[in-house]
Amino acid sequence: MTRPHAAAAAPMREGGGWLTGALLIGGAMLWAGQGAAQDAEAVITAYGYSTFGELRYAADYTHLDYVNVDAPKGGEIAIWAAGTFDTMNPYSRDGRAGSLSTISYESLLSGTADEVSAEYCLLCTSLEYPESEDWVIFHINPAARFSDGTPLTAHDVVFSHYLLLEQGLPSYADVVRELIPTVEALDDYTVKFTFGVDVPRKNLINQAGGTPVWSQAWYESTGARLDETRLEISPGSGPYMLDSLDPGRQIIYRRNPDYWGADLPIMQGRANFDTIRVEYFADTQAAFEAFKAGEFTFRQENSSISWATGYDFPALDNGWVTRATLANGNLPGAVGMVFNLRRDRFQDVRVRQAIALMYNFTWTNETLQYSLFSQRESFWQGSDLQAQGVPEGRELEYLQTVADLIDPAILTESVTVPHISGADQVDRGNLRQALALMEAAGWTSGDDGLLRNAAGEVFTLDFLSDNPSFERIIVPYMDSLRTLGVEATFNQVDPAQYTDRERDFDWDMIYDGYTNGLEEGIGLSQRFGTDGLGDLFNPAGYASPGVDKLIEAVVEAPTYDDMAAAVRAVDRIMRRELFVIPTWYNPSYWVAYFDMFEHPEPLPPYALGQLDFWWYNADKAQALQTAGAFQ
Repeated sequence: MTRPHAAAAAPMREGGGWLTGALLIGGAMLWAGQGAAQDAEAVITAYGYSTFGELRYAADYTHLDYVNVDAPKGGEIAIWAAGTFDTMNPYSRDGRAGSLSTISYESLLSGTADEVSAEYCLLCTSLEYPESEDWVIFHINPAARFSDGTPLTAHDVVFSHYLLLEQGLPSYADVVRELIPTVEALDDYTVKFTFGVDVPRKNLINQAGGTPVWSQAWYESTGARLDETRLEISPGSGPYMLDSLDPGRQIIYRRNPDYWGADLPIMQGRANFDTIRVEYFADTQAAFEAFKAGEFTFRQENSSISWATGYDFPALDNGWVTRATLANGNLPGAVGMVFNLRRDRFQDVRVRQAIALMYNFTWTNETLQYSLFSQRESFWQGSDLQAQGVPEGRELEYLQTVADLIDPAILTESVTVPHISGADQVDRGNLRQALALMEAAGWTSGDDGLLRNAAGEVFTLDFLSDNPSFERIIVPYMDSLRTLGVEATFNQVDPAQYTDRERDFDWDMIYDGYTNGLEEGIGLSQRFGTDGLGDLFNPAGYASPGVDKLIEAVVEAPTYDDMAAAVRAVDRIMRRELFVIPTWYNPSYWVAYFDMFEHPEPLPPYALGQLDFWWYNADKAQALQTAGAFQ
């Protein structure tokens, strides 16, 4: 069985191989012996690492199974982004980073789109570590180069690690400082990460291998900082480099013709486009109109109304544009209406239950979303990690270890699922339940129908958004909340203001969520643990002593089955505590693109890969050009 990559804490929201520089918080044995060990402990030398199980690819693999090794190089793919950007540095809390702004940076290890938690050497040629996993040594490929032609060395790796600790996001730096206190260059091409004495070992090798590597010489010569906004970027070692930008409007990345890693097995059939262009638009409708006119060439659709009703334009009728529904094997994001638990009025779970009862998925999906979505229930929807029914077996054993810290009903009752609503926008049965819950929590209806507490304060809820397309979904929900007696408003702001307010937790409710994975580890503590209360990756500000203890069990789990059972226990508790109102998910990719792009068949289970392993058909592109497909 294969499973997608373990989710882990990161200082940014992009992820996946060379296309980002995502920072993870958390192999086949080729040789064992004395090695670099200081004692008698056996040392494993490998070309990759996997938390559970063996690596899919043998040491002599020549390419990943899902790529087309004969894919031609050339052409351009153009995509769109919403709003604007004012920085190309995605590692700072300040500013709004440009799309794909981590594309130039690589790490020592890289994952694949057909395995879970497996990482293979990218910047390294091999790694070695003791059975205790107290440390790991990476041997860097001497051929590795930054885009300015300078060598990438162990000193750059050390510099990058400590730069993140000194100037990176504090929530990330504080955790990693404890996990990896020491990184040292043993020589120009050998770097050693030594892990903390009293920290769990799971995911630490992945964490070390996932650190993006930057040029020490560039930072020192320019005086640039990681915590500042800037449009100038440091040279990276990846296959793409920044070509040009028009601040707030356009970014173009160009494939480096001298990319050092072009012949690596892990890079065969990948990075096929000469250029990747990103066009910015103020809103989704403007972007859609631009796509119809051929101003950009690939669109991943997220709007149900557009997908159901908007694809009837001439370019599609002429066969110039391909519209496709492609399988998506990834775990759906645990997204929905997120409560800001830093607000006192949301601390009572009965209040959250009442507000959740007023969201009607059935009516919303059938009336506003053309019945195209499924209702999400779990934080790990549709996977082995999703809690089901009444707890039993190993999962029940884990829950019993925290029985004094959780609602006792969790041990005996079926797992919490989203409420069932009727065909009307306001389900009268749910409204009655919600009113009773609010009254039990101390909020009663006055003569004007508004809910007030004992001090006479009206219950207010401000829903913050920067996405105009959400208005048709959220405004009816606000109307339903007003029926309950909540003074509810939908507050749409510009992207820059939204970013600032989101990061400052200056909101009552937003549409957001959590990115989880099908193998979990230490990253759970940053997303759902007490240690992550101030972290951007814990938007709700959720924490529970019971979940804290179970996260320890997840991290220490000796087998996949133990890990899965502990995660199911966490899922069960968090669903009961309802700090995110689960909404909808789409088990497929909706894509539309001008018919000059091709992709492998079948696609790998865990990536669409349009910027990674798709390619450009020059003959088809010329035919479209001749036919007048592009304005």
